[in-house]
Amino acid sequence: MERGIGVLLTNLGTPDAPTPRAVRRYLAEFLTDKRVVELPTLFWRPVLHGIVLRTRPNKSAKAYQQVWTNAGSPLAAITAAQANLLQERLGETARVRWAMRYGNPGIARELDQLQSEGCDRILIAPLYPQYSAATTASVIDAVAAALQSTRCQPAIRTLPPYFDDPAYIYALCADFCRQMAELPFVPQVLLLSFHGMPERTVGLGDPYRSQCVETARRLREMVARTLPALRIEISFQSRFGPAKWLQPYTDDVLGSLARGGERRLVVAAPGFAADCLETREELAIRGHEQFSAAGGEQFAVLDCLNDGEAGGEMLETIIRRELSGWI
Repeated sequence: MERGIGVLLTNLGTPDAPTPRAVRRYLAEFLTDKRVVELPTLFWRPVLHGIVLRTRPNKSAKAYQQVWTNAGSPLAAITAAQANLLQERLGETARVRWAMRYGNPGIARELDQLQSEGCDRILIAPLYPQYSAATTASVIDAVAAALQSTRCQPAIRTLPPYFDDPAYIYALCADFCRQMAELPFVPQVLLLSFHGMPERTVGLGDPYRSQCVETARRLREMVARTLPALRIEISFQSRFGPAKWLQPYTDDVLGSLARGGERRLVVAAPGFAADCLETREELAIRGHEQFSAAGGEQFAVLDCLNDGEAGGEMLETIIRRELSGWI
């Protein structure tokens, strides 16, 4: 590359295969990250190895089997496609690669690869619109750990959270409205489901919840210009364990909407840059079952931005901005 610039797209991670063994290996890495589980090691390790890693892998493997594709995990396949799309859009401006925080390909390996290709300036781009210590900060931790053993370190920049970026909000609005126009029914409610976090993280200073709320507020305002009759609600999914998590819970909201008389519902997950287990199994399969069991009739889950036109344009816009001064 002419000026030695690299871009590393990162996402959460995925097992290498939809098998209990692969899922166990993935969960062991994920759930030993102190950014993810902020509990004393002496308490958590016996629970993790004595209970969680004995019971969870079989259940999660069955869920992964329902969404696995010929290209592998949806998250990995789509993240790879996003990197390819961004590379096409940037051309010779920068070298684009992708990595997973947990699992493969790993962050350290991809950083090494970018440096071996001559990149002495690298933008780390966590694909998390809303900041959380358990996601964005964990990526930066992994980058720092990788660079500890690097003699000749590259210059590093990091992509800021883009929860309120006009390019992001516009892309969500354009893509969601396009998808809803193609549905065989007119939705009464659009439920924005964000990934949950333990409630206590708010008190610890994590801005995640407020950023999710702000994304929803801005998206609601923009969608109302096109679909003024559409009601938009917010919820949080994927809670784990007995502690209180951010509320309202998605599964509870699905049931209460149906019992309250809403019969036509669409769900979108604007906090996810790419479709994954949480969207294609938790929302599209289990969420549909929950809504229908409570009396709902018509249900759809919208695709994430993925590697579509709106998402590609948004990604190029925010990446080029953060590369300003290097290009």
